Amino acid sequence: MTTRKPLDICVLRLSAIGDTCNIVPVIHQLRNAFPEARITWIIGKTEWSLLQTLPDVEFITVDKQAGRRERRQLVRQLQSRTFDVFLHMHASMRANLISRHVRATRKIGFDRSRARDFQWLFSSETTAPAERAHVVDGFLGFLGSLGITPEPPQWCIPLADDAVEFASRYCEQPTLIISPCSSDRRQNFRNWAAEHYSRIVDDAVRKHGLEVVLTGGQTPVERDYGKNISALATEPVINLIGKTSLPQLLALLTKADVLLCPDSGPAHMANAVGTPVIGLFATSNRWRTGAYNSQRWAVDRYPDALAIYNGKSVAQVRWGQRVRDPRAMELIRPEDVSARLQEFMRYRASLTPPEDY
Repeated sequence: MTTRKPLDICVLRLSAIGDTCNIVPVIHQLRNAFPEARITWIIGKTEWSLLQTLPDVEFITVDKQAGRRERRQLVRQLQSRTFDVFLHMHASMRANLISRHVRATRKIGFDRSRARDFQWLFSSETTAPAERAHVVDGFLGFLGSLGITPEPPQWCIPLADDAVEFASRYCEQPTLIISPCSSDRRQNFRNWAAEHYSRIVDDAVRKHGLEVVLTGGQTPVERDYGKNISALATEPVINLIGKTSLPQLLALLTKADVLLCPDSGPAHMANAVGTPVIGLFATSNRWRTGAYNSQRWAVDRYPDALAIYNGKSVAQVRWGQRVRDPRAMELIRPEDVSARLQEFMRYRASLTPPEDY
């Protein structure tokens, strides 16, 4: 293993929104440790649209929808370079196939327990095991392979000027942003019912004087959520679902007082800009994938869901095990979320933190 400082570093993490946000602290610490190094990030096209403002990073974008011509161009672009270090931070077969075209002196991947889809076959070294760690801490573990002692994570994603201008039209008073939907994937039962969100809208306006803004993507599921929440709530709500880009959403989140959402990318976007997150968890483990700096605000029914639908405790299942039952999120009651919002608003007013959860 070479001890020479790497001058050319390649990072591979294609997606998703939350995971790429959580790679950012690694990028910053690489830059601090190796200020002269050239850092290249192979990233998905959608995720690049959010993170393209990061300074001193060369991006190579990958489009899932690209045709053969674009794929051949990507291969040529990668094969024309040789890196000192390649950090293979995406354990998926699609990422593995891309990694075959990356030439590097050192190829570092996840330890065997996290190296899904045979990732160990595409790496020459692995990180130290990260037992029951948050995703962010698992990513930071790659730094140890380069002799860097990880520091507390910092995100620092610069905002685009046009996104700031867009966000300036909203959040002029204390604001709750609700991003009600997680990614639309098979057996991804992380969404809470629209009628429950509508109750939180009414509580937020009546009890706390908050403006409420709905955000989300352009899928039919998300658009229907926006329409249903707006129709069921008796208090006014601003529905921006399907009307923002990722940079615009990031700018909006910087102005919000708090975000309410399930386990999803916007939670990590809010965390990246320092906005507290009330996360809703029943099918995934918040200690692994929750907003890194907002664990105290999570409404967590994951242990209950595991016991009811899997017959197991958290200690009995593999780290990151999901509950694949559409009924699980119903374990989260609206009154639980209202109580957590009230607790947050009291904290915000007093600046006295409650006991940790």
